[in-house]
Amino acid sequence: MRRFLYKTALVLLFALCAFSANAKILLPQILSSSMVLQRDKPINIWGFAAPAEKIEVAFAGQKKHTVTDQNGKWLIVLSPLKTSAIGRTMVISGSNKIELSNILVGEVWICSGQSNMEYAMRKLAKIPKPKNEKLGFPSDEVEKADNDQIRIFLVNRKQLSKPDSVHRSWAVAKDSALRSFSAAGYFFAKEVQQKLGIPVGMISSAVPGSAIEPWIDEQAFSTEAYFKDKKVGNDPGKFYSPMIEPLTNFKIRGFLWYQGETNCFLNETISYSYKMKVLIQSWRKAWGEQLPFYYVQIAPYDYSKQKSDKVILTTDTEPNFWEAQEQLLRLPNTGMVGTSDLNDNGGDLHPTYKWEVGRRLALWALAKTYHQQISFSGPVFKAFTIQGGKAVLDFDYLKSTSEVIAGFTIAGSDGKFVNAEAVIKDGKVLVFSKEVAKPVNVRYNWSESPAGSLYSNGLPALPFRTDNPLSNQFRTN
Repeated sequence: MRRFLYKTALVLLFALCAFSANAKILLPQILSSSMVLQRDKPINIWGFAAPAEKIEVAFAGQKKHTVTDQNGKWLIVLSPLKTSAIGRTMVISGSNKIELSNILVGEVWICSGQSNMEYAMRKLAKIPKPKNEKLGFPSDEVEKADNDQIRIFLVNRKQLSKPDSVHRSWAVAKDSALRSFSAAGYFFAKEVQQKLGIPVGMISSAVPGSAIEPWIDEQAFSTEAYFKDKKVGNDPGKFYSPMIEPLTNFKIRGFLWYQGETNCFLNETISYSYKMKVLIQSWRKAWGEQLPFYYVQIAPYDYSKQKSDKVILTTDTEPNFWEAQEQLLRLPNTGMVGTSDLNDNGGDLHPTYKWEVGRRLALWALAKTYHQQISFSGPVFKAFTIQGGKAVLDFDYLKSTSEVIAGFTIAGSDGKFVNAEAVIKDGKVLVFSKEVAKPVNVRYNWSESPAGSLYSNGLPALPFRTDNPLSNQFRTN
């Protein structure tokens, strides 16, 4: 019902505006000067005008026409465009003429989530120097940024669904526009732009403190069997309708997602896995493509030290949540960025290393979406066997040169985990302890303050436990 009322109100708003102001052509906020259009895909250009009005769109040598419907709505589809780093002008003609200037053609991504995705570039100039000097510290990035090939669009919840008469909602990634933009999103764009040498457009749509449910169309939960006879809380659809749905006509390459802290505070596990599944599948359906979905593991935080009236938070709360997040790697075309090494202070819910988060997201995109031959993930646990009193673990993406690894614990049939020794031999990790003669299960970085040292090419292994209950509980189809 919420979605129906929202759409009805939106149509009436555009129609009312179309009949006023001499029936001028109206465009949505997402179509403006300085935008980046997605290359190699048919491009939608749409808006409102008077009913039965003839509309023409001219861009990049193409001229296409249509006639508005009885409600004044119109849509023109341009043929796929090749990469263009030179700004060009789009002319939209009807009863009036709109000229959108300085338009590039390249790669477009949407980044969404809660405060760690919303975390603005301006904060980099005010934070203390991070402890891990190897990861750098671009505190003056906003001052130096002046790359015309990176364009940004910051979603305004109250404005996105309204018609636009100014056509300046996109901006070059610099100055005041960049100061307000997502740091993780910008550094992703910077890495992709540098490595591919093409224009990159970033759309940021994030709300601090938001749970996952508001980002999902309320009707989408009915498509997942897990939610049959379950009431979904946290106001589903609240942000989807005004902040995601109006973007669905705009062609993009994929999604970046950084969210989860709010749901972790509720001690969620398998329910969050299914909510993420619904979000991924429903967004892909809304855009009509199986788009890449790369997401960020929530960073280490002292959840066990926080007071909650709703649930009991323990030292297992966050590892359990990481496990729930990791289940989505079983869906096609997904990737998860590890962050177990990206917080200097367990009491900081908003750790500073957003430039590294953006870079690690970009590694997934460069490897999996753009097919570059690079390392893009730390080790990911795959399977294990017990041989001669040792646990022998197999991993994907294991390329570590270290011989001795910290961060492992091991347990026998009594279920009591003790610190373990771990070494890499013949491409496998051997885990053992003198205290456990007959191992049954192994855990790695199973702590809200992890200090493990299993890496591949500078990227941390994802935390895991071999006695993972979600492996058999979570269904991907």
